[in-house]
Amino acid sequence: MLASVLSSALMGIDAYIVKVEIDISDGLPAFATVGLPDNAVKESRERVTAAIKNSGFYFPSSRITANLAPADIRKEGSAFDLPMAVGVIAATGQVRTDFIEHTLMLGELALDGSVRSVHGCLPVAVAAKENQYKGVILPKSNAKEAAIVDGLDIYPVESLREAVDFLNADQTIQPFEYNIQDAFDQFAEYTIDFSDVKGQEHVKRAIEVATSGGHNLIMIGPPGSGKTMVARRIPTILPDMTLEEALETTKIHSVVGMLHGDVPLIATRPCRSPHHTISDAGLIGGGRYPRPGEVSLSHNGVLFLDELPEFRKNVLEAMRQPLEDLQVTISRAAASYTYPANFMLVASMNPCPCGFFGDPTRNCRCTPTQIQSYVSRISGPLLDRIDLQVEVPAVKYKDLSSDFTGEASTAIRKRVQAARGIQQERFSDTKIFCNANMETRHIREYCQMQPDAQELLRVAITQLGLSARAYDRVLKVARTIADLAESPTIEAEHTSEAIQYRSLDRSFWRR
Repeated sequence: MLASVLSSALMGIDAYIVKVEIDISDGLPAFATVGLPDNAVKESRERVTAAIKNSGFYFPSSRITANLAPADIRKEGSAFDLPMAVGVIAATGQVRTDFIEHTLMLGELALDGSVRSVHGCLPVAVAAKENQYKGVILPKSNAKEAAIVDGLDIYPVESLREAVDFLNADQTIQPFEYNIQDAFDQFAEYTIDFSDVKGQEHVKRAIEVATSGGHNLIMIGPPGSGKTMVARRIPTILPDMTLEEALETTKIHSVVGMLHGDVPLIATRPCRSPHHTISDAGLIGGGRYPRPGEVSLSHNGVLFLDELPEFRKNVLEAMRQPLEDLQVTISRAAASYTYPANFMLVASMNPCPCGFFGDPTRNCRCTPTQIQSYVSRISGPLLDRIDLQVEVPAVKYKDLSSDFTGEASTAIRKRVQAARGIQQERFSDTKIFCNANMETRHIREYCQMQPDAQELLRVAITQLGLSARAYDRVLKVARTIADLAESPTIEAEHTSEAIQYRSLDRSFWRR
């Protein structure tokens, strides 16, 4: 007796179709799973056996072989429980097979036959539609996530018995409907706002410039100056997410299992803030069975690294490649996985080990050598990928006690989106989306400076101790400032402001 059921498995953030083939033959009772299954898939035979029996179906005392094709790709997870159980029931003639041929199934089974949620239902639904299948049978708790894909019938079930009754036409299950546009509008609201931040107008301006041009940013200031509070509000002034960006971001979170049933769509830009003890695999992605890391979970959003010098050097150096390529490629002996990683890097650090170097009210206890050693923990190549370096002073009492409410995120976001619109028009014939991604040839073409602006930059390079690497960065940031001012050329005031955002390049940090 032979039966086959369609399912799906994940590779990277995409899914591919898996055919679950069940063969029941004479011999001693056994249940073997082949097709490169991992331990979770191998253990499914125990769950499948108990679920079939406890759901009231006949389970044969024969040799059962389950093959997961294609057999040369490793399968992992518990999502094959439901298709394997339905396959066994189909092979023993207890369920009709006409509907099975056009429908994907996935779900983890409990021992009593109930169906539990699994990861990666959104990529599976996308794969089902691309392969022109009619529908997907999956756990009820994953229905909203999969129903985001338009033009595909989603059949939520709560138990193995319900799934079999539906296949036998003994029970009717209406396809789950979910309006993706309504969901997008519902979940596109932020719970925090820039109006909560008091004072720090210079820092707010720097962040507006950074988000307008897609520039990476580092903030240097004493403890308690508000660096973390400001960083967490940066996504609220980034341009509104498009539906395409929301779906791509949601796929990544779905693969990792970070979606909640009540929030099936990531409609706001993510902000990830990993602890400084994170490993390189946790930040970049990887593991025995590769999974996306924090840089991919920050895709289309912000990655905030608090206390940047405290991160291990090998972890920070591993981040250079995704900052350059906007994606992460993880190679293993069996396969290579690519995850998107187009994020805005925001970092913060103290100016010295004690945190009070340059503070007018508290004395710094660090020697110049200690300060230099602390700052030098951030390598030149990584610092080279950070366009803005901003000093964040301690907040004054008059600002903290003031009833004045800062500018709202919506007002700032309008200016940011206007500047991004100028850049999209400028780079319409290229693969560049913002000023931060400009290369040398683009800088020469688009960063035209007035004579007084050129002279100001020359003075900065020669007299203020700015490094050679700062030259291109200043031009990129100046171009963004000019875009905010709707100026076709870079003026002296634009260059002057851009020079202010190179704190770590100044000589006093290296004394």
